[in-house]
Amino acid sequence: MHPDYTARFVAHPTRNTLALILAGGRGSRLKQLTNWRAKPAVPFGGKFRIIDFALSNCVNSGIRNIAVLTQYKSHSLIRHIQKGWGIFRGEFGEFIELLPAQQRIVNSWYTGTADAVYQNLDIIRSHSPDYVLILAGDHIYRTDYGLMLAHHLENNADMTIGCIEIDLDAAKSFGVMSVDNKNRITKFSEKPEQPEAMPNNPDRALASMGIYLFNTEFLYEQLITDAQTSDSTHDFGHDIIPAIIEKHRVVACPLSHLHKGNQAYWRDVGTVDSFWEANLELIGVSPELNLYDEEWPIWTYQEQLPPAKFVFDNDERRGMAVDSMVSGGCLISGSTVRHSLLFSNVKVNSYSLVEDSVILPNVEIGRHCRIKKAVIDKGCKLPEGTIIGENPDEDRKRFHVTDNGVTLVVPEMLEQVIHHAR
Repeated sequence: MHPDYTARFVAHPTRNTLALILAGGRGSRLKQLTNWRAKPAVPFGGKFRIIDFALSNCVNSGIRNIAVLTQYKSHSLIRHIQKGWGIFRGEFGEFIELLPAQQRIVNSWYTGTADAVYQNLDIIRSHSPDYVLILAGDHIYRTDYGLMLAHHLENNADMTIGCIEIDLDAAKSFGVMSVDNKNRITKFSEKPEQPEAMPNNPDRALASMGIYLFNTEFLYEQLITDAQTSDSTHDFGHDIIPAIIEKHRVVACPLSHLHKGNQAYWRDVGTVDSFWEANLELIGVSPELNLYDEEWPIWTYQEQLPPAKFVFDNDERRGMAVDSMVSGGCLISGSTVRHSLLFSNVKVNSYSLVEDSVILPNVEIGRHCRIKKAVIDKGCKLPEGTIIGENPDEDRKRFHVTDNGVTLVVPEMLEQVIHHAR
């Protein structure tokens, strides 16, 4: 992974911005997918991890001072960053640092998003940034943070929040805001039971994307004040943002402002259904998130693997994939893959059919299997004759089936215990 450092002009404010990626969350709505890994470490898109998208946005935006805050089951996340993101040169003032929860200031682990940043204030101060960009490490999105910084400066803001319009029902899981005609935030509610609709659209709400940009000194003041507030939950959405919007300039920056040329893109992949759907969106003819975009590449650690191979070509068994993405190291042997996404090193044996499914790395599917509308976790070995996705009642006896009928299978459900980070 060798980004072209000369390809993009980097303005002075961008060079003096420190990005903090909050990557310590479990992501419990992803069910058993996060039993052995933090949500930002979950594989996505055939060869990436979720955190690669926030990291790639930083690199592509010209931000090369980055810290990743970890906590829950972080080994596979740390290993991935160490293997794939060693591209920064300290002599040029570039770095990516890993900041595990270590009780630097108080005798507790991170209790909220604001507390996670507060507990690393000494490290942030040591880098002397002019601006601090706080990012969620568990969303899939394409954003030029340089454009957000320009919006922040143009509006003389103390804090800027990236925002997106979403359906009113979905807004219950997000921070919801109201703005005036100059995009200044006038109200903010974190995960409200009854989200407030936009004035011009009763079916939509304006929601936070979990992207916060602060003037550094202002951030210090608010974190210290919050830490001294006894009844605070020490969370940006619940506590800090509602407390500052009346007396300070807190501005919304719409997603449409955050990417030049290409269509803006943001997805919350916090549930099994949304994870399955976002992965399968990628195999469309013209997906909203184009992984083939040379102007905005997604960087990652990549194993050295042989090309995908398709073998046997007769009427009884034909190795083929249609409307699918198939990663390196895959072997499709006398079987059919339709409208599916296969990660690296997946083996599908003869006479099997895989449809509408997301198959994570190192999965082996035995002969005469039928897999439909499923997410199969890394390392699963499906025995010969396995049928998934045809009878939800039978599937629920062994696997997790969502309300939308997506079946999640992890190794433990197959009595295949894997005692290492995946």
